[in-house]
Amino acid sequence: MKQFDLEEERVKQEILRLGAKRVLIQLPEGLKPEGLLLAKVVEKTGALPIVSADPCYGACDLATAEAESLGVDLIIHYGHSKLLKYERVPTLYVEARATVKVDVAVEKALPLLEEWHKIGLATTVQHVQTLDGAREILLHAGKTVIIGDAGHVNYPGQVIGCNYSNAKSVADGVEAFLFIGGGRFHALGVALSTSKTTIVADPYEKRAYSVNEEARKILKQRWASIEEAKKAKTFAVLVGLKPGQRRLEEALSIREKLEKNGKATHLFAVRNIHPEVPMEFPTVDAYVNTACPRVSLDDASKFQKPVLTMNETLVAVGELSWEELCRKSLFES
Repeated sequence: MKQFDLEEERVKQEILRLGAKRVLIQLPEGLKPEGLLLAKVVEKTGALPIVSADPCYGACDLATAEAESLGVDLIIHYGHSKLLKYERVPTLYVEARATVKVDVAVEKALPLLEEWHKIGLATTVQHVQTLDGAREILLHAGKTVIIGDAGHVNYPGQVIGCNYSNAKSVADGVEAFLFIGGGRFHALGVALSTSKTTIVADPYEKRAYSVNEEARKILKQRWASIEEAKKAKTFAVLVGLKPGQRRLEEALSIREKLEKNGKATHLFAVRNIHPEVPMEFPTVDAYVNTACPRVSLDDASKFQKPVLTMNETLVAVGELSWEELCRKSLFES
């Protein structure tokens, strides 16, 4: 049985509806193995399939430039819900809803939630359809359950890698969060954005665990990076080139604040922020990442120089206190 609904029939119908002759298939890492199967689905319509082998980190990372350079008529973007208001190339979003049951993992999370009564529920788009069932299990266990409205995302309870407004909107009314999904990435985002205990119910591994200790370690790392950046004389502000990560106006605003604080500042355009970037500019002491904020948090140990988020930079220049930052969010503006 497949773990995800790839919606092959909808894909075929959209290709035929548009009369697309060349199709780019874009997949996140967990779905990359399905690329060859999906290429065969596209071929059956008479269109030419091209599978993007580049990393894909979210709907902000839409392969628009690649599609245009290849003369593609349609992008099929898997694993994420729509984020951009407009796409230069017709795009079909296939959310790839998970077909795995979450009941066992949620039941295993109950002992870890024993000391809290008011529980917030959060998940990725793959599992939003399971939230009602998870809520019933929690209610049966005597919990009060709160799920945030859709807000800035597409579904109630949904979070994405750089946006936890859904969870934050109910954080004051809950004592802990239960995150349903695989891996630690999104659960850590919930913990860091809300400063609440966060338990993971992983339906793929059928287990439950806390991410609190990891969140505490990240907070210590971020404090150390900010303190180191305060000593920096020369900054580079990184401007993202991906469609959903291009924040030039915000970068110019941050640059102005740094210069008012006596820092020499440069603007760097970058498509992918990786640990080698700071090493290529030895006279730059610290960086501000205005593109994907999670790079600063999740890959911090790999960078040999401070790479701050925009909010962290406000702490470094004295416009925001550390306590205010933790209440506001380490990475969301």
